[in-house]
Amino acid sequence: MYSPGRSLRVLLIFVSILFMGEAVSVKAQSCGSNRLALQVLGSGGPEAQDKRASTSYLIWENGSVRVILDAGGGSALRFGESGAQMSQVDVFLFSHFHIDHTSDFPALIFSSWFEDRNRPLPIFGPSGNKFMPSTTEFVSDLFSEPHGAWRYLSDLVEPGAEGSYTLQPHNVAISPTPALVFRNADMALYAVSVVHGAFPALAWRVEIGGKRIVFSGDTNGDGDGLTQLASNADLFVAHNAVPEGATGVERRLHMPPSVIGTIAGNAHVKQLVLSHRMLRTLGKENETQAEIKRHFSGPIAFANDLDCFPLK
Repeated sequence: MYSPGRSLRVLLIFVSILFMGEAVSVKAQSCGSNRLALQVLGSGGPEAQDKRASTSYLIWENGSVRVILDAGGGSALRFGESGAQMSQVDVFLFSHFHIDHTSDFPALIFSSWFEDRNRPLPIFGPSGNKFMPSTTEFVSDLFSEPHGAWRYLSDLVEPGAEGSYTLQPHNVAISPTPALVFRNADMALYAVSVVHGAFPALAWRVEIGGKRIVFSGDTNGDGDGLTQLASNADLFVAHNAVPEGATGVERRLHMPPSVIGTIAGNAHVKQLVLSHRMLRTLGKENETQAEIKRHFSGPIAFANDLDCFPLK
């Protein structure tokens, strides 16, 4: 039997879904409207079941994306949803070369060919060892002749190639204390080596617009370098990949909430954002926050894909 009331309810639900999709899109693309902001492209880890893009971050300033850090699986799609343009990016940073931090890098680079980028793209990441390539090797293994995986794009790494801009990869030397890596007229980048098992890894600080944004990357938190790097940070992005009480390999790779809280507290950071959220930490937000608050009294946020954190 026909029911006008039921039909109206169905119509209202359909319209609300349409507007909900529009609202999500508008929210995703509004981060760049801030004077300065961090946007989380990927808030997850290597698991597909967490239904999140893997690790990736943007720093926006005055409507342009200035910095990309990492490019895990799914981040290229999120990049498009954010409204960012590869032609705007000043520098690309890597924390390390695990798949969940790098797999969408070629997709982002290839997408840049369909824009009007006409200047080199500096790329900074760790030196290599027997387990991982260096940054220069990583880029070469992707694009260089004669053996690169996507050597049909070798114009990207051949200086002076006609009709192409050039990727400029740089290896960052191991340093237990924060070291200046890059500076231009209005931005400075500092890095410190961190412990992530046997894999070369970096934490990063971006100084821009009078603010300090710090990324822990993947690390178990050993040593004082990350605390020094995060000193007085306006925003500290830490990876919440393991719960309190973690042991074994996962603890040797990642820091539990108590270590995150201790570093944030000792560094006197102003705001903490927790990302790289995995199945073993999702659903444990209350316990995680309680443990961190034993050491850090500032605001804490749990990141989701495309979340935007303006810096006033």
